[in-house]
Amino acid sequence: MNLLHGVGDFFSLDIGTNSMRIVQLFGDAKKGWTLSKYAYIPIDSKLTGDATDLGRKRLGEAIMGAVQQAGIKTKNIALGLPANKTFTSIVETETLPEKELAKAFKYEIDKYVPMPMSEAKADYIILGPSPSDAAKTEILVSSISKEYAEATMEMVEKTGLNIIAMEPEPLAMARSLVPMGAVGASLIVDFGEMSTDVVIMYDNQPRLVRSILGGFGGLSKVLSTGLNVREDQARQFILKFGLAEDKIEGQVFKILASTLENYASELTKSIRFFQTRYVNTKVDNIILSGYAGMIPLFPEYIEARTGVPAVIGNPWQAVRTTAEQRQALASVANEFAVVIGLSERSND
Repeated sequence: MNLLHGVGDFFSLDIGTNSMRIVQLFGDAKKGWTLSKYAYIPIDSKLTGDATDLGRKRLGEAIMGAVQQAGIKTKNIALGLPANKTFTSIVETETLPEKELAKAFKYEIDKYVPMPMSEAKADYIILGPSPSDAAKTEILVSSISKEYAEATMEMVEKTGLNIIAMEPEPLAMARSLVPMGAVGASLIVDFGEMSTDVVIMYDNQPRLVRSILGGFGGLSKVLSTGLNVREDQARQFILKFGLAEDKIEGQVFKILASTLENYASELTKSIRFFQTRYVNTKVDNIILSGYAGMIPLFPEYIEARTGVPAVIGNPWQAVRTTAEQRQALASVANEFAVVIGLSERSND
């Protein structure tokens, strides 16, 4: 099992709070991808949060049900890892020829992992020269608790599947959302159910990776309390009226204003941090995914608060689909950023 590098024929799995998504693509990054198999399965959030043996068994059964529904035959799987379970950072080390650097860094990686190596699984990718010091090379380091990784592997492999790669979800979603042929820097934001993943991509490489606590579920709870309605009704209000100040007297926007301001402030902090490290480089745009692409006027709000153009991302931009597939996926297409990114992994 590799934490970042994957090989061979495989399909990808993204387990979210309320649903799981499966994708198998054919093709490659140069010629483009074709959607072969897929599945979208709603699941109970209690199931994904159940760490008992019975809970893991039931989740494994749900995974196999999704695999069978998709009609996938291969047993090899690439799995997304929640950002709150991983630690990812960009570090600098002395520049050496690539083979020497790879060999030397294996003995240094423990300095960049926030737990004893006996308790962690870690991997890294060499990004390239440091923007601030020509004698240094930037390396992305990602690690995860060995206990969590092994428990996840055991749960999946008990179903008969073979995990060939595990990757932090923010890295996967950035891969599918960065515009093809993009140059410069983009801030990628995936607004999820319980958290918000943020990645800044520069020259098609991740240069900042972080997760912000809170997501659509938090907005729903705030609005539910503010309007004194059920939480499912609050969710419908947000998705229908969004941040419009001329709908239902602007109550949704007014109640959510302070919570939204916190998210915008965190995005601004991320941009400033990046620009202090990459001097004279600006973030050209903000690409929104997940619920951020479903809430009316959310892009306009983020653009107004950050001063950076914001657009809804398209994780399917490099994937060929049939009219039938597009119709079937229309209502959930924006939720596939992570799983498509996992499937677009190269074998390099």
